Amino acid sequence: MSDEAAQDPEQDADQETQPEARQDAPSGDDRTAALVAQIPSLPKVLLHDHLDGGLRPATVVELAAEAGHELPTTDPDELGRWFVEAASAGSLERYLETFAHTVAVMQTADALRRVAREAVLDLAADGVVYAEVRYAPEQHLEGGLSLQEVVDAVRAGIDEGTAQAREEGRPIRVQALLCAMRHLDRWQEVAELAVANRDEGVVGFDLAGPEDGFPASAHPEVFAALRAAHFPVTLHAGEAAGVASVSDAVAEGALRLGHGVRLAEDVGADDLGDRLGTVAHWVRDQRLALEVCPSSNVQTGAAPSIAEHPVTRLRRLGFAVTVNTDNRLQSGTSLGRELALLVEQAGWTLHDLEDVAVTAAAQAFLHHDERAALIDSVIRPAYAAARGGRHRA
Repeated sequence: MSDEAAQDPEQDADQETQPEARQDAPSGDDRTAALVAQIPSLPKVLLHDHLDGGLRPATVVELAAEAGHELPTTDPDELGRWFVEAASAGSLERYLETFAHTVAVMQTADALRRVAREAVLDLAADGVVYAEVRYAPEQHLEGGLSLQEVVDAVRAGIDEGTAQAREEGRPIRVQALLCAMRHLDRWQEVAELAVANRDEGVVGFDLAGPEDGFPASAHPEVFAALRAAHFPVTLHAGEAAGVASVSDAVAEGALRLGHGVRLAEDVGADDLGDRLGTVAHWVRDQRLALEVCPSSNVQTGAAPSIAEHPVTRLRRLGFAVTVNTDNRLQSGTSLGRELALLVEQAGWTLHDLEDVAVTAAAQAFLHHDERAALIDSVIRPAYAAARGGRHRA
């Protein structure tokens, strides 16, 4: 039997009340441009953003000079272009090689604090009101820091950035996710570190790095301990590896899926409509959020283009889709830019933008009352204003 996406009644109501097109109505291009122009002022929620992938090019240059690290170029503009070009080789492995430069300049407490502070300010300037920034503490120990000192430095930078953004009239809340590197052997240590800092702004655990050959199920005891501690888990899956990696992540208790775009391989179609496989059904039925990163997915070959990116089909089918940046430096992007690309190249509407913002807020690793307040007090009213009407409770 076919499985078609459930229609959203609010969307249907909006469509049914649209007046018939008039000769003087704005063209499609005009409507698209008008919606893109609204995006900077819309509140955004970001769930998948890597700290070591979001440095300002000028900051990389300055920190590299202090650390004695050689870069491909010391011109900030040229360096920014180099990161994007190098990350666009079409494979996840080549993409990850660019991090040798960013990680190299993030080996002191001062550097980590600065990078975290600037990340918060850049996100706030983009209209992000809530973000979860992730990083792997084990990658920042070459300067003699301990794992806990890395966490402390990043938290200090986040707090400084949050305070400055508030003073500048751009309130934002930023939490941290700690990643263990799949190909290394510190999963248990990082998981324990995350739980130990749950009252210090660390809200979840993740696995990062190469997916192929390093399944989450390699260390089931780590995830058993996290479940016992009632600690949230999001796992990279369905990016370089296929549906099997998604199934593996789900089996280990992932509440969200980092990328997850190859889940589309478990969705077929025939004359009767769309047909979801077992894994796709489970992910949709359980409302496990997909942390989709469109530009990054195109760069690594997980999607052919923004126009053909599976995120649009997955959203139409009712999956819990969120839109994210992944690595702003390597993709030369921001969350606002990602949303604009989807509007311009994939035909997304204001309703689509509101839906992914609400979904991201609802899937944030926050307490229920905090998620509800974010949606009802910040996101819904702003989108109601963007529609030119009142907030519908």
